[in-house]
Formats: sequence, C-alpha cells, structure tokens
Amino acid sequence: MMAYLKKISDMARRIALAGMMVMVAAAAAGAEPGLRLHYDRPAQYFEETLVIGNGRIGAAIYGGTSDDRLSLNDITLWTGMPDSVAADFNAAEALAEVRRLVDAGDYVGADNANKKLQGHYSENYQPLGDLVIRMRGSGETVRDYYRELDISGSKAMSRYRVADGLITKEYIASAPDSVIAVRITAEEGAALDFSVSLGSQLPAKTTAEGSRIEQEGYAAGHSLPSYYGGPEDKHEYDKDKGIRFLTIAKVIAPEGRITAEGDSLSVKGGHEALILLTNATSFNGASRNPVTDGSDYRGIARRVIDNAALRSWNELLARHQADYSKYFDRVSLDLGSTAPEISALPTDEQLRRYTDLHESNPDLEELYFQFGRYLLISCSRTPGVPANLQGLWNESILPPWSSNYTININLQENYWPAETTNLSEMHLPMLEFIRSLSANGEKVAKMYFDVDRGWCAGHNTDIWGMANPVGLQDGDPVWASWTMGGAWLASHIWNHYQFTGDKAFLEEYYPVLKGAALFCIDWPIERDGYLVTSPGTSPEHRFRLPDGSTASTSSGNTSDMAMMRQCLMDAVAAAKVVGDDSSFVAEADSVLARLRPYIIGKEGRLQEWWTDWEDSEPWHRHQSHLYGVFPGNHITPAGNPELAKAAYRTLELKGSESTGWSTGWRINLYARLLDPEMAYSTIRRLLQFVSPDNYKGEDARRGGGTYPNLLDSHSPFQIDGNFGGTAGFAEMLLQSGDGVVTLLSALPEEWPDGEVKGLCARGGFEIDMKWRDGRLEKAGIRSRNGGATEIRYGDLVRSISLKPGESATIEF
Repeated sequence: MMAYLKKISDMARRIALAGMMVMVAAAAAGAEPGLRLHYDRPAQYFEETLVIGNGRIGAAIYGGTSDDRLSLNDITLWTGMPDSVAADFNAAEALAEVRRLVDAGDYVGADNANKKLQGHYSENYQPLGDLVIRMRGSGETVRDYYRELDISGSKAMSRYRVADGLITKEYIASAPDSVIAVRITAEEGAALDFSVSLGSQLPAKTTAEGSRIEQEGYAAGHSLPSYYGGPEDKHEYDKDKGIRFLTIAKVIAPEGRITAEGDSLSVKGGHEALILLTNATSFNGASRNPVTDGSDYRGIARRVIDNAALRSWNELLARHQADYSKYFDRVSLDLGSTAPEISALPTDEQLRRYTDLHESNPDLEELYFQFGRYLLISCSRTPGVPANLQGLWNESILPPWSSNYTININLQENYWPAETTNLSEMHLPMLEFIRSLSANGEKVAKMYFDVDRGWCAGHNTDIWGMANPVGLQDGDPVWASWTMGGAWLASHIWNHYQFTGDKAFLEEYYPVLKGAALFCIDWPIERDGYLVTSPGTSPEHRFRLPDGSTASTSSGNTSDMAMMRQCLMDAVAAAKVVGDDSSFVAEADSVLARLRPYIIGKEGRLQEWWTDWEDSEPWHRHQSHLYGVFPGNHITPAGNPELAKAAYRTLELKGSESTGWSTGWRINLYARLLDPEMAYSTIRRLLQFVSPDNYKGEDARRGGGTYPNLLDSHSPFQIDGNFGGTAGFAEMLLQSGDGVVTLLSALPEEWPDGEVKGLCARGGFEIDMKWRDGRLEKAGIRSRNGGATEIRYGDLVRSISLKPGESATIEF
C-alpha cells in the first residue's frame, strides 16, 4: 500500500486518505457511507453549516475549532400577537371599482384600485440565539479536521487533532427528550478546557449559576418586513406584548470542574462533557395572547432540562435515533454507485464537480433525495406550526420575505414529498395550520371580498393565521393581491386522505375543504358566458399590453381557474366519502361546468391570462397556470393530450434557468408530462453548485441552485426547493391517481439500474421496485387498508386486490 501511495499524485493521496477517514467515521457511526454530508473544514457561512432539528427546536452548526457556534431556532418564535382581522374600507364599493376598471380594459388603473383591497403584512419569524462553545488552546495547532452530518442516524459530528490529542463533538436534536445535546470528548492525552455561553439578538437577560445558563427574552409585539419602505426600525418591542421564551443550557462533566463566570460556564478537566439545551416559548395557539394566556414556558423548559439530565448520552442518542429511524427508514433509494475517488471528496467538492465537470454521481443524487426527507422530519413535528420559508433555520431578525408562510407556492411545496415519500405524519402540522387559518379566512372573505360563505387567504400568512392580502394599500398587486391561497391549501386535505384512507381525518377536516370550495363557488362572476375571477392575478407575474405598459390585475386568469377547479373537484370527491351533502355537490358541479376553460395561445403554450398577452418576463419563475398538471391532477398526457402538450410548450418557452424552488417544481411538471430526460436535466440544474461568491453580501440573489450544505438557493436560502426536488425524484419513479399506480413513470437513461423501497401511492399502497438496464424486474405492493388498484408499467397492466396489511410481488 505504501509503495502504491508513493506513486500516485498528491491529489490522489488526499482523496485516498479522505476516503479512509470517511469509511472509518461511517463504520463508527454505523451509517451508510452514501447518506452523509462530509467536509474537511468548519463552516464560515450559514450556507456551509450542518442543520439539525427535532421538529420544534433546531441548530445550524458551524463546527469551529476555537469558537463553535450553534445558531438556534424555535419554530414557534415569531413577532406579533393574535391577528385582528379588520378592513378600513367598504369592500363592496372597492371591489366594484376594480371590476369596473377591468371591464373597461384599464388594467393599469385596476392595479391601482386593487391596492384598496389590501391589509397588513405578515409578522417575522425570529432567530432564538446562539450557543457558543469556546475551546481554549485549539489555536493554530488543529489538523486532520473532519465534519459530517449522518442523515441516516440524524447526528452531526466534528473531529480534529490538537497538539495533545483528539477532540470530537457530536450533536443531536432529540424529539423524545426535547433537547439539543452536544457531547464533547477529548482522547489520546487531551483534556477538556472550554466555555459555554448563550446570546440572542432579541431583548433577553442571561444568568449563569451552578452548571446551567438561563436566557429569558421576548420577541417584538409587531414587526414589518425588511422590504417595506416605512420606518427604519421594523420591530416594535413592548414588554407587555410578544412571545416570551426561555432557553436553558446545562453542562454535565463528571470528571471536570464547572464554574459560572459572569453569564457563561467554564469547564476544565476531564475527558467527556455533555451540553444539553432546550427552549420553550409562550406561544399557545394562534388565537391566544402569548403574554396573558401563554403556555408555562418557564416550567416547561425547566422540566425538560431536568428530565434530560437524568439520561446519559448513550440513552439520549438511542432514544433519538429510535424515534427518527421509524420515519426515515421507511424509504430507501439506490440509483447506482459513485466512483470511490469521487465519493471520498468533501460534499461541496462533489457538488462543484457535479456542476462543472458534469460527473456522474448517483450517490450524491440519492443523498439529495434523502436529505429532503431528513429536513422534513427535522422541521415539521410541531402541532399546527408548519415549516416556513426557511424550514426551521433562520439567523436574521429581518429574514428574507419574513421567513413567513408564502402560500402562492412555497408552503405547499414544502409538503409535496410528505405523502409520496412515506412521511405522512409530517404533513399534519400544515393540515392543522390550514384549519386554524380558515377561521381568519372566513372573516377576510366577508370584509375584503364581500363573500358571505367560505374562506380564503392571500399569498402570505404567519403563525397567527393572517389571511388578508398584504400591502397596507400600497403594495404592488403583482405580489400583494391574490385570493387563491385557501383553495390551493385546502386541496392538501383531500390529498392526505387519498394516501392514507383516514376517513376520521376527512370527516374532521371536510368543513375546511368545503369552506374553501364555497368561496370558489361565490367569488367568481359571469363574463361572456363563463364564470371567472375578477379581480385576479397570476402570482408575481405581469402581462404586457399592446402599448408596452404592464399590469397584473385582470379577470379569469388561468391559475385562478385551475385552483378553483381542483379545489371544487376535491371537495366534491370528499363529500361523496363523508356522506350526504348532495346540495353542495350539485352546486359545485354546476360551477365546475361553467368555469372558463383552458385556452391554448398563438405560440402553442397554455395561456396564462384570458387574453393572449405577452409575458412581461417570458422566463418567469412562477408557472402557476400549470397548476392543473402539478400539484393538481386534472391535466394529464392521457386525459388531456392537447393541454398537456401546451403545458410542455410553456416550459420550453420559459427555458431552464430559474430559482431553486421553481426548478424543483419543474422537475415534477416534467415528470407528470412524462419526459424523463428533461426531468433529470432539471435535477442537475437544481443541484447546480452555488459558490461562496454567490451567497455573500450583494451577490446573495444571483439565482437558484444548491449551497455547499445541500440547502436550496432561491436565492437566498429557501427550503422549498429541497422539498420540491425530493418530491420530483419520487414523481419520476412512481405516479398514482384515479385507481391507477404507474411504475417507473419517468425513468431517465441516467438511472439504468436501481431499487427503491417504501414509496407511497394513492389508495394506501406502499411500493418497492427494482430495475436493471432501464427495465423493471419486479415490484412489491403492500396495502395498508385493503383495496384494489391497477398497476401499470409501460404497456403492461395488472389489476390487483389486497386485504389490509397484505402484500404481493409482481415479476416483469
């Protein structure tokens, strides 16, 4: 071996040694080598950190050798108070004026009038603070640095050598014990010498005593988004308003000496220490005052930390991994093997080469798919509080777009992989949130749009369930004025039922779905013999008028029609399951028959607006008018070939360059349109490496791709692209609907051999598949609830009926 090493180049030697380190670390952790992010240096920027979370609290880990910073978040820590729905205008009059201008063809004037139908902005999601571990004596003597995130075991680790030994730090975020735990060990002659401190950008008081630090503070009672041009200080702090929080860090070091020094703790001596951290907030539901009717956040945090301190690291780790694996291990994916000399490289270097050299790296693709599932488990386990624009991980008190719930695509995209990749439980926080949102949505429908039945929502919302269009009567309608948030969200209710068959759930949530459908029945008006929305906008996109001016407000735009159509179809299907609601079904069917149909424009594309205007930005990131293809399901190549062709033409005209989340959406669209090669090339576009030059300072918004830590670049970071990408992988391998399960629905040539286990299909089926040379060899089907379905692969069709819990294997 040594003789061989002398013959190879310095680069090859580094690769070989890195590979050995990877294999040793993987063996120690008991992890699959392919399901780990690994690096040879600490993170300098957030986009290089390793993120962990237990569904409520989380951390972005920098892994420094002198100062190791864990950037902390609690998914319930937002600015604001319960939403008070109010409108300081006469909705009927304001609405009539917008419609008059639309009918007159004065679309620029309609934009201005549409501002009248706007209310306040969403609140801001807040960072909790930082846990800083300061290692004394590390200095410049560090060598052999290694850092990893094992997503199969949900554990991060950093390891490096110092002059007198080996330092290892391991990090987990445990759901069973509600803590972040960090174990620090010193081996080979080294002894521990470090301090622990807490900090926060929010008003907070920190005290250290004995072996623990407590940091108590509060968020602003109200805030404005960073892009609002009003006051310079966007936060209004008031000791009598806002969500309260208590963060506790406790150190356990049996062999060492722990002393409180000011507001930090010092640990000296010994070879092992355990840091436990938890946080609780006073958030107690969207309608409850967090100050006067908040949760007992102090008692909760102190009980959690005391209980966790009774357990050893090994117990905490075992409980955490047993809980995590029951979700993560449901699905496995094998797309082939990456060359060892490539897989041994740090993940960021693999990503760079994947982009620049167009190297084949199926292990990296598998890792990206599973990383999306890891992220969803890690950030979506808090009842009624779904993953936001950044999932769980945000460092800014004025985050991009408030790190809110943007519901003209982004929140929904977060949950596209939930059902198909066997994480249905992670869907529940969003579904619970939709029910909460609908209460304010009913008020908004009446106050803002003069609709007495049902509920609606604009394009932004927050933890308080605000539902009005944002803008403070001065926002550009292209992004501020929209009514279809409720219709889009509500379809997730039916989708969840299709996969789970949970009738009790459907009966409980049917009124929410029906309420969204009732708004879709009462909101449209008749124009030229059709029912259309007026006013309506196509999210964040403008049309160009013959005189060269641009506008966004019109009537009967395609995305409105598509979302209403899908919502009504889903509500009708749900009504037939839950029982007799025949009058509603008849009313909904009548409206469905009269909705303005799709139109194919002069360039062969699906028209985005009723009139075949030019797009102001032909390449635009939003493709909302293709909603019927995906995530909707009423345009298919088999059922509507001309419309499917027009949808495909739309994507062709848009081109391949877009933001991260939009690229993730396009993978799914190409999969539904049965073009595996375009779906795969779009995966490669989504995994385009974003270098440090593109995520620092003014360069932070150059375009979509993937950061070194595999988080999605909008840019800046948004988590939706990760989830859209993971959903896209699943959609390429398996599609289902209308009693049909299609296997290897859009398999690209680049994945000739492979195997997947545990993907889910509508009807309550779990599917395993193995293929070789691009041909399916066998498939396994398991039925959760019992039932019949049709299995399709190419031209082959098999009908199958299974009892609850029964499995079958089909050879091809």
